[in-house]
Amino acid sequence: MKTAIYPGTFDPFTRGHDDILERALRVFDEITVLVAVSPAKKALFSQKERVAMIKEHVKEEGRIKVDAWNGLIVEYAKKHGINAIVRGLRPTGDFEMEFQMASMNNHLYSEIDTFFLPTGGKHYFVSSSLVKELYKHGRDVSEFVPPAILDCLNK
Repeated sequence: MKTAIYPGTFDPFTRGHDDILERALRVFDEITVLVAVSPAKKALFSQKERVAMIKEHVKEEGRIKVDAWNGLIVEYAKKHGINAIVRGLRPTGDFEMEFQMASMNNHLYSEIDTFFLPTGGKHYFVSSSLVKELYKHGRDVSEFVPPAILDCLNK
């Protein structure tokens, strides 16, 4: 079975994330959405809340697992016998940083490969940070997040 990790902070999970996840499911039999912690980012939702939101969103898709991790992604991969990481790329300069991270991950765990998927055209400008900013200013973000995530934002 081909398995992969789709890691991110997902604060909140957006339609852009969903686009990457749906397309990755065409390649992999099972994907673990791994909710990570980034000390450099100020989270709107706790890690536990993000896991619960994403689980609610993907509950109908049996090939998706949702988990949380506070360490290095490659350590999670080793622990769970996963050798693929899925990453989305936007045309906003993501590639250089993502390539560097993929290279380091491969250095730390030579059996891991990173698969880059470009974000679909209608989602390339969407980021969790922008969604949070719009939401905090009272703007409607329903076109940028799946319904289950919007429900959580509105609570």
